[in-house]
Amino acid sequence: MMKLTVERIYAKPADLNGYRILVDRLWPRGISKINAHLDWWAKQVGPSNELRKWFGHDPAKFAEFKQRYLAELADNPAFAELKDKVSVILQKQNVILLYGAKDEQHNQAVILKELLDKSLANH
Repeated sequence: MMKLTVERIYAKPADLNGYRILVDRLWPRGISKINAHLDWWAKQVGPSNELRKWFGHDPAKFAEFKQRYLAELADNPAFAELKDKVSVILQKQNVILLYGAKDEQHNQAVILKELLDKSLANH
């Protein structure tokens, strides 16, 4: 099995050895479509606009954000699609979940990776 990792889209790609999925609902500022080297933009798995605005990248709200986001994902068919696709791709290559937030610990990509790791381990 290959690796599932999380990377900030603004970081210079460590390598392009992986299927690159942007998991933000909004396109990251200042990144061109060419420089993103994306394979897929899974914007429907990003947090809802209401949740994103409420969170405002405040680490103090992260635990609550995580609960609310997981609740959104539970009802989101786009998450099921992401999980199935990632499961298939990981048979052949690494998968990199990309996000735009400055905070590398408190963002939805970290939550998605954790959820995917759990789901795929039980697959």
